[in-house]
Amino acid sequence: MNSKADPMGRAIADYHKEKKASKLRVFSPMFEEDEIPLTTLFRSYKSMPEIERKALDMAKGKVLDVGAGSGCHSLFLQEKGLDVTAIDISPLSVETMKERGVWKVFEQDFFTLEGQYDTILMLMNGIGIVGTLERLPEFFKQLDKILAPGGQVLCDSSDISYVFETEDGIIELSDDMTYYGELSFQMQYKDTIGEPFPWLYIDADTLRERAARNGYAVEVVAEGEHYDFLARIAKIDR
Repeated sequence: MNSKADPMGRAIADYHKEKKASKLRVFSPMFEEDEIPLTTLFRSYKSMPEIERKALDMAKGKVLDVGAGSGCHSLFLQEKGLDVTAIDISPLSVETMKERGVWKVFEQDFFTLEGQYDTILMLMNGIGIVGTLERLPEFFKQLDKILAPGGQVLCDSSDISYVFETEDGIIELSDDMTYYGELSFQMQYKDTIGEPFPWLYIDADTLRERAARNGYAVEVVAEGEHYDFLARIAKIDR
C-alpha cells in the first residue's frame, strides 16, 4: 500500500506527532458521512469499552494483534509481559507503532501471515477485514494454519440489523440485498482519499453457524450496549 493512499495511517501518524489531527472522515453508501475520533485509537485500557477490556484480560500465550492501528492493545499486553506481535496493512500505522514502543510490529496482510499464535485479537470489529460472508471459509482456512492447538480468536462485531428496523420493531430487508452486514467504506484524511473497501459486520448466530461449517465453535463471552458483542472462536476437537 502506498502511504499516499493511507488516510488512517496518516491521521494516526499526525496525532502521534502533534497530539491533534484533522477529521478522519468515513463514507458509506448506506450511511451519512461519519468520522473516527483519533483519541479513540490512542485510548488507555481504562477508557476502552468493556468488551475490549474483557478480550485483553482473556489474552494468553503468544498473541497476534490484527489491524493493530496505533498499537494501544499491543502496548497494554506488552506491559503485562505477554509476547505480542502487531500487524497492520497501513505503513504509517506500523511506523507509528514502532515509534510508540511496540516491539514486534509488521506491515502484513492477515491472510498471508505465517507462524502460530495462542491468541488472535481482532478488536474494534476486527473481523470486518473478512469483507463478505463468502470469504469466511478463507478466513477459517487461515486460522487452521496460524492458530496454535488449543488457541483462541477473540473478536468483536455488531449486529446491525437494527438499521433496518421499522417503528413496529420489524426488520425489513429488500429482496435484492446480500447479507445486511456486508458494507463498503471509504476514508479520507485531509487530501488523502483511500480506495473503497468491503467490511463485514456479522451477527453472532451467523458467525456461529458459519464457524461450525468450518470446524470452529463460537462462544459469546460479552455483550456491549450498542448491539456489539465479543466472541471467542476455537477449533472444535474431533
